[in-house]
Amino acid sequence: MENLIQKYNVPGPRYTSYPTVPFWNDKEFTKNAWIRSFQKTFQTTNHSEGISLYIHLPFCESLCTFCACHKHITKRHEMEDPYIQTVLKEWELYTNLMNEIPVVKEVHLGGGTPTFFSPKNLQELMNGILSKSIKHPDYEFSFEGHPNNTTREHLQALYDLGFTRVSFGVQDYNEKVQKAIHRVQPFKQVEKVTTLAREIGYTSISHDLVFGLPFQTKECMIETIQKTKSLYPDRISFYSYAHVPWIKGVGQRGFQEIDLPRDEEKRELYEVGKDLLSELGYIEIGMDHFSLPTDHLYTSTKAKKLHRNFMGYTAQKTSLMIGLGMSSISDSWTGFAQNVKTIKEYQTLVNKGEIPVFRGHILSEKDRIVRTHILNLMCQFETSWDSTLQELNINNSLLKELEEDQLIIITPQKLKVLEKGQPFIRNVCMAFDAYLNENQTTKERFSLTV
Repeated sequence: MENLIQKYNVPGPRYTSYPTVPFWNDKEFTKNAWIRSFQKTFQTTNHSEGISLYIHLPFCESLCTFCACHKHITKRHEMEDPYIQTVLKEWELYTNLMNEIPVVKEVHLGGGTPTFFSPKNLQELMNGILSKSIKHPDYEFSFEGHPNNTTREHLQALYDLGFTRVSFGVQDYNEKVQKAIHRVQPFKQVEKVTTLAREIGYTSISHDLVFGLPFQTKECMIETIQKTKSLYPDRISFYSYAHVPWIKGVGQRGFQEIDLPRDEEKRELYEVGKDLLSELGYIEIGMDHFSLPTDHLYTSTKAKKLHRNFMGYTAQKTSLMIGLGMSSISDSWTGFAQNVKTIKEYQTLVNKGEIPVFRGHILSEKDRIVRTHILNLMCQFETSWDSTLQELNINNSLLKELEEDQLIIITPQKLKVLEKGQPFIRNVCMAFDAYLNENQTTKERFSLTV
């Protein structure tokens, strides 16, 4: 395995979209093209599937040095209300472009730190969203909570609005690691909010863990999993730390390169964590995710309904996801669009009555074919095809290497990723990525795959 890690540990996308953002055709993208794409998908799927909403709430009181998200660091809580009002105005701009009332199937409040906002302001936000929509019969609402500032009032207010899923960012329980990433939160605090969520009635509680952090050791991982065991969250996101300081600058330079576990050492952290989680009854789902057999994520996987988009893995598919808020990304299945990345510009455009997107990509037919294959691989570890595969720019030499290394099996019309190959799923997807295959030098924009 060590030789395979050294061989395949190269920069590559995480494939929350295809094409990935660095390969979007911004030059030919227009706001009107995005609106047409969004409207067409809405008209054909609103009643059958419903739509998803990702709402980006970007404020954080302090900077976590491992985080690569778009955020705004501030302690000025008076910024909450103007931002909420702008998000509601953006939602109104979208609903004005719809020919019927939207049916909302999923809502996810992401960050930043959604629980930076007061319960009252979160209620105002959601009441405004729901006043212009109806809930799908199978709706699922979720949010990300910071263990240090999520209160009973937050949990109760959102539960009363229909939220049943909450994700708490844990990362690692070791104090030295926490100090290095500027995310100090005692186990007792995580225990408190997890217990509160269960008492209130949340049916799916997730903990985010990260491997590959500075100063992280095998002993750190064992300690973190043992403490996680006592709380038994329904889901666990177990991410590889993406060290991309060239993208996020100073925020990811709070420690030295030498402090990071490397290659086989980092892979051991994953294997130790994975084995311990398996012993506890968690089942690996797709890439980076584990769930108990009772969780919706697992039942969705068994039914082959698992989906992946800019929100990560979701238990149900919607073709249309509208991203609201600064830097949010929307997905119409045939197009992507990203909002402007600063609060000032975002508020200025929305208050002028403009959809605040600044870049995007309209997918070609070939894009949509490749996207389907990559989505199948990321969610089901297999994909099949007919003669259309021959028309795509496939990296056959990479597929041959993966097959020779006994990581995949290829038949004339199907590819299956073996269990041994699942840790290298990003590499398998890269073989299908026409843009990456045509622009090998662009790989350096991405984090390492293993």
